[in-house]
Amino acid sequence: MNQIINIYDQFLAIFPNQIQGIVSLILFILIIIGIFKVFKKDFIWIIVLIILLPASIPILMNVWNFLVELLKYLLNKSSI
Repeated sequence: MNQIINIYDQFLAIFPNQIQGIVSLILFILIIIGIFKVFKKDFIWIIVLIILLPASIPILMNVWNFLVELLKYLLNKSSI
């Protein structure tokens, strides 16, 4: 997570301070749309994966927790 935050901060440094919040907000919205599209398109396959491979639940929870932390970080950056 720290590596992604460092890379994102380097990317954000390209933009002036006035629009860094807008860039973070746009990225936040794009990630939410992407997550929604994945769930909409592959919802059945995710359910089948959970049913047929119960060991995937901790992996999916780790991915979900990572996405939540990333979205919290982006939301905090957009409000500054």
